[in-house]
Amino acid sequence: MTRPHTFEILAQDPTTQARRGRLHTAHGTIETPVFMPVGTRATVKTVSSEELLQLDYEVILANTYHLWSRPGIDVVESFGGLHSFTRWPRAILTDSGGYQVFSLADLRHIHDEGVVFQSPYDGARIFLTPESVMDAQRRLGADIAMVLDVCPPGDCDRSTACLAVQRTVEWAARCARQPRAEGAWVFGIVQGAGYPDLRAECARRLVELDFDGYAIGGVSVGEPDDRIRQAVRDTVPHVPADRPRYVMGVGGIEQMLDMIEAGVDMFDCVMPTRLARHGTAFTFSGRYPLKAAVYARDPRPIVEGCACPACRQGYSRAYIRHLLQVGEGLGIRLLTLHNLFVYAELLRQARRALETGRWSAWAQALRSVWHEPTVEHLRLQDTDDLPEGESP
Repeated sequence: MTRPHTFEILAQDPTTQARRGRLHTAHGTIETPVFMPVGTRATVKTVSSEELLQLDYEVILANTYHLWSRPGIDVVESFGGLHSFTRWPRAILTDSGGYQVFSLADLRHIHDEGVVFQSPYDGARIFLTPESVMDAQRRLGADIAMVLDVCPPGDCDRSTACLAVQRTVEWAARCARQPRAEGAWVFGIVQGAGYPDLRAECARRLVELDFDGYAIGGVSVGEPDDRIRQAVRDTVPHVPADRPRYVMGVGGIEQMLDMIEAGVDMFDCVMPTRLARHGTAFTFSGRYPLKAAVYARDPRPIVEGCACPACRQGYSRAYIRHLLQVGEGLGIRLLTLHNLFVYAELLRQARRALETGRWSAWAQALRSVWHEPTVEHLRLQDTDDLPEGESP
């Protein structure tokens, strides 16, 4: 495989594996470490492309499986690809559908050639193969395309994990042989559940295929937080230091701090947007339930001194709480914009700390004030894989 670009490492923390990097795509540069908002169905829920640009996000994520179902790859391609369809001018990473192998287990059948799904929308048969998934991502115009993999449950037995690794590697080899969009990156995905030797083996075999970057998959799929972090630590040493490393589906602030220090560059998670829809506000020292009664008459912004659109324009906690209580969409929009701003700002600060050699002091200061409840396994709770109005 010929790599279209190199990954620049601009700074390295001397006491950890944390690094400040940069990767170039056909639709702009991505500064790392980076958090990518999740736009499963070609939209970050309730937020426009223009608003994401104002928050200075450089890359968002979309999902090939869901776009295949609706509106269809042909429809998106007829608009010239996802960038034109969504009016998003910067980079797009497309997940392949491997996560749906886990989340839609009752609606799919896996065999050596690929995965057969029964659409949760209309019951239609969807057959994903490594070849068809890479072709779909090429037609979507993805800047970063993910290989088709098998994502097993976090608590699976060893035989299940072994089979998932074997199919993941075989499918990755088939993906590597497929045409790609000009300038596109292709990432392999390391599986292996909670078995360090299987993760090492999967990584070794994927590295032999010489992918442009490597993702750590099969985490945040039901296992405790300490096992998520351990799986990342078990995997990172086995993928090349000169390629970007991406932990899929993880986005707790403390989780990201630890994983950046382990050498991870890229993250995505539904946490800031999904929790906004449930009334949770992120601050620069933790998060709190804005729907709580104590805020019913609170005139302050979500976070005092915050420069997000909601706080800068003076919307009060009381007003946003009222909107959330009565189900008005504006409340969700304002809180989503705020949470995304907090995530973007914290990652900007992380990059500056790495550039200036202040990582350890900055991370220690953030940890000293950060208060976060036990991290919910949001990918398990997320209903994005089901039609509107249904629950898992």
